[in-house]
Amino acid sequence: MSFIKKPSVHHPKLPKNKLGLTRRDYEGALSTLCAGYGHDSVSSAIIEACFNLSIPAHKLAKLSGIGCSSKTPTYFLNKSHGFNSVHGRMPSVATGANLANRDLYYLGVSGDGDTASIGLGQFCHVIRRRLNMLYIVDNNGTYGLTKGQFSATNDKNSKSKKGEDNPFESIDLAALAIQLGAGFVARSFSGDKDQLIPLMTAALSYKGFAFIDIVSPCVTFNNHTQSTKSYEYFRDHNEALGYLDFIPEKEEITIEYEEGTSKEVQIHDGSKMILHKLDKSHNPYSRTNSLKVLNETQEDGKIVTGVIYLDKNEADLHDVINSNKKPLNTLKENDLCPGSKGLEYVNDNFR
Repeated sequence: MSFIKKPSVHHPKLPKNKLGLTRRDYEGALSTLCAGYGHDSVSSAIIEACFNLSIPAHKLAKLSGIGCSSKTPTYFLNKSHGFNSVHGRMPSVATGANLANRDLYYLGVSGDGDTASIGLGQFCHVIRRRLNMLYIVDNNGTYGLTKGQFSATNDKNSKSKKGEDNPFESIDLAALAIQLGAGFVARSFSGDKDQLIPLMTAALSYKGFAFIDIVSPCVTFNNHTQSTKSYEYFRDHNEALGYLDFIPEKEEITIEYEEGTSKEVQIHDGSKMILHKLDKSHNPYSRTNSLKVLNETQEDGKIVTGVIYLDKNEADLHDVINSNKKPLNTLKENDLCPGSKGLEYVNDNFR
């Protein structure tokens, strides 16, 4: 795809947030991802959430690793701080930046390969350390940049585009996040903006580690009938806490239906999806109940979306280690020098 620069002009009466900024101020470069890729919808939801929260660009740091998903920070908030790290190492960079400046919003975008394979160890430890950030995984069950190999989140009963079976069990990142102590855990679908935008808005406002696992089908390598990470599979197996807003390459399809009911939707390609909206009986404040819901829906071959778990008393890393209230980059020489008595106290502890 050739690069086409976005026009610099825009309508003078675009809606503005509390900072006097429009949504255009939160955009990035033009996406070069495959047409129809769900990752671009995720980027749009991030733009909308940051616009709604009136987050100044200089108060947000966006971080990523390697993969199609890790390219997406280029496509939103082009005036924010940003760091594209090596494969699987985004959590280390996020931790270092957060310890240096606790006053920023931290938004990490990763993929299922970047997180659940080479970066699995880093993912586990950033959760248990309660880093104050929003960690997003664009989950498509495949390595898109290297032409469609299975990732660790691909289900055992899923097949590749060539018809090959996946012989290994999948890693459920949402369940893992709950078990390791994440305070905000949710799952959504890239095409469900009416669910995804409020989830992102809440997660960005949460103090502690917030995680959203977003099913975002790879339209090139993992969107065939036998894939459990395809649009078709999601349509047939989604059990959602919110209603659907699916955006294909043609006109937009929207539906509304009541809690506790199901709805059949006809899609442009002739296929159908059946959605079921959970009622308010789900208790997201119980870790045990949340894991039970994930296990039961997985056994039934369903995908549950919405807020799965929420810890209302979550503490972040700075609370755990009792760090300085001031960001380290604002400390002066007098703040950093302990004085002769302080040095004597430190040296006495090593004698």
